[in-house]
Amino acid sequence: MRKSYRVKKEAEFQTVFKQGKSVANRQFVVYMLEKPDQVHFRVGISVGKKVGNAVARNWVKRRIRQTLTDLKPQLKQDCDFLVIARPTVAWMSMAEVKKHLSHALRLAKVLPANDKTEK
Repeated sequence: MRKSYRVKKEAEFQTVFKQGKSVANRQFVVYMLEKPDQVHFRVGISVGKKVGNAVARNWVKRRIRQTLTDLKPQLKQDCDFLVIARPTVAWMSMAEVKKHLSHALRLAKVLPANDKTEK
């Protein structure tokens, strides 16, 4: 993902946390904040130390980024959202990450509900 698609600053993260809506499943928590004047979506990814060491956390972040890149055309464009990975993600395959992240994004209404993205 390009830098323009990322939520990077602490203040931006806190704005989404405080003003956004959150949804969760067993693997991911997604906070979403609508921004009508924004050209495209921005995403922040957070993987805590409970997931594992730095290698495991980076592995999980790469999987999340790849899933978001695959889903990019279907994602809602006028919002910021944060994806927080829970510890169980560390042992999941790429297909499982895509399936569960798609589910969480559908719950947050960032991804359309009628789309069949789990293949």
